[in-house]
Amino acid sequence: MNVLRWLRNPDDRTCRCEAMFVEPAGIGRSDRVDLVVESDDCPGGGDLAAESDCRATVVGALSRRDADAVRTRADGRERQYVDGAAALLLAAGRFVERAAFHDGRLAEVAASDPLRAAREATGRAGPVAAIAAETGLAEGAARADGYGDALRPFVGPTIARSRVTIRPPAGARLDDRWPLDTGAAVRIYDAGLDRRVYHLEPVAHALGEGEASTLAAAAELLASGGVSGGARAPGRAVRRVADEADPVERLSAVLERYTRGHGVLDDLFADPRVSDAFVTAPATENPVRVTVDGERMRTNVRLTPGGAAALASRFRRASGRAFSRAHPTIDAVVEPSTGEGRVRVAGVTAPASDGLAFAFRRHGGDAWTLPGLIANGTVPADAAALLSVAVERSAAALVAGTRGAGKTTTLGALLWELPAATRTVVIEDSPELPVRALQERGRDVQRLRVGTDDDAVLSPTDALRTALRLGEGALVVGEVRGEEAAALYEAMRVGAAGSAVLGTIHGDGGDAVRERVVSDLGVPESSFGATDLVATLRGDDRRRVSRIEEVRTAVDGVHFEPLYAPGEDGLAPTGAIARGDSELVASLARPGESYAALLTALEDRESLLAALADAERTRPEDVVAAYRDGGGTE
Repeated sequence: MNVLRWLRNPDDRTCRCEAMFVEPAGIGRSDRVDLVVESDDCPGGGDLAAESDCRATVVGALSRRDADAVRTRADGRERQYVDGAAALLLAAGRFVERAAFHDGRLAEVAASDPLRAAREATGRAGPVAAIAAETGLAEGAARADGYGDALRPFVGPTIARSRVTIRPPAGARLDDRWPLDTGAAVRIYDAGLDRRVYHLEPVAHALGEGEASTLAAAAELLASGGVSGGARAPGRAVRRVADEADPVERLSAVLERYTRGHGVLDDLFADPRVSDAFVTAPATENPVRVTVDGERMRTNVRLTPGGAAALASRFRRASGRAFSRAHPTIDAVVEPSTGEGRVRVAGVTAPASDGLAFAFRRHGGDAWTLPGLIANGTVPADAAALLSVAVERSAAALVAGTRGAGKTTTLGALLWELPAATRTVVIEDSPELPVRALQERGRDVQRLRVGTDDDAVLSPTDALRTALRLGEGALVVGEVRGEEAAALYEAMRVGAAGSAVLGTIHGDGGDAVRERVVSDLGVPESSFGATDLVATLRGDDRRRVSRIEEVRTAVDGVHFEPLYAPGEDGLAPTGAIARGDSELVASLARPGESYAALLTALEDRESLLAALADAERTRPEDVVAAYRDGGGTE
């Protein structure tokens, strides 16, 4: 039978799949083409591994036009064929187109059974064998162990906007497993060659066919405005379309997660062992990767085109900023609908990348404190005491380090060391510092949101000048990195803030920070001398404070005196403070207070912080209570 005639005459086939080529919108790419196959009316349901007639429909379509992926939909469920599966189907389509001229029978076989056609073609000599090699059909078939292996799809409900492979990697060994509070399950597989796979099984992807169909109908009703009720609308939509046998509560929770939450990402960040997740461009063509207990792994999860575009839209709303070809980057903080804490999102799209890509980093639900950092080994108690007293007594301090070293976490912990009555203005582009936690515990903290986009309400420089007009007090800059540096150092130099000035900055040590501020940001070295101290963190094997240096200004410029430096057992005092050779410590003394008295105050603060850490009293309320009872910062 002529394949093209078979495609033109649906009465000659049992498959009722309707195939169409689409160019997915909103994913940041204009060159992607998907073959979408609607299979609701097809007895085969679009299962290409099991149904030869459905395979023939797809291969026949691909004989006319190429596609990057194949997606079949039936009964509220979608199968996504990508990578090797898509390559095999595309190779079969190209083979059908070219081989039909030389051997019509074999081209017909290739449409429904490309593995068999590849075996026959490679066993011959002549043009058909050459076509099998040139189109990639022979190579694709050689790698496959039957259609269950060759056409293994990523599967999920149509509303999920993500797809997972249900079967584990071939030949993989199960290493670990655990449940999540969302109802999902995690399995870790060792796939060999030092590769481990994070295998997620979300509740939505384990639904039966009838349940998936009910969920799809409820989602359509919700999207059309057929139900109201705000936060209760997903549950109402499910109850409107559900049968008595349907698990209504479970379906309602799934619908809410995928329409009001972040879908599969909420499952990932409900796992306390996951710290980071990465979606690499093109987002629809790469598996999501995660960092689990410090180990990077690929997952069995992929986003659909609609899923990637929906995340981009959600992050635009969360940040209040543009995210488009004209503004191809975004920085936002979102709160997962499950789990604790917040997630920092960095996104990029075309033309800066090959479509949408995202990096997600978890920030804990609890605000960090200095006793908490002592308890987890980030900083020893004596060094923490120096930082505490310096902040309490209005020092100008920078927390430095490389990306991911823990600068923001440490700066957030230092905010609890400000006197309780201090008015504090926090300037940051993404809300990462614990402003809400401070406010909830009675602190007077005002946040200013800034941006560098053309439509940003406040530029960093304008925000800084606004902060200085909002009342005398502490000034906190989430990250010193641009034009605001000059205004910040002018405020430090003249004492305009009236209290501590704190911020984070990229740089590994005082010299690197000075180079960054003076050479890169254009601040005069004499103005940089208004900095009192630089605390540097390293994030290689684990996050920790690696150096604390005081800033000294002399005739020949700015110099750094290390007060704490790496020792045999971690961060250790250099002896400068004990010798009475610290200009910083001397400057912290109150009127009439001797250097020796200040050393005693540092020892008392060290004892308090160490006691809190040893007793595991590291929560903000513990620290606030300890200071209220006479420990300081009040």
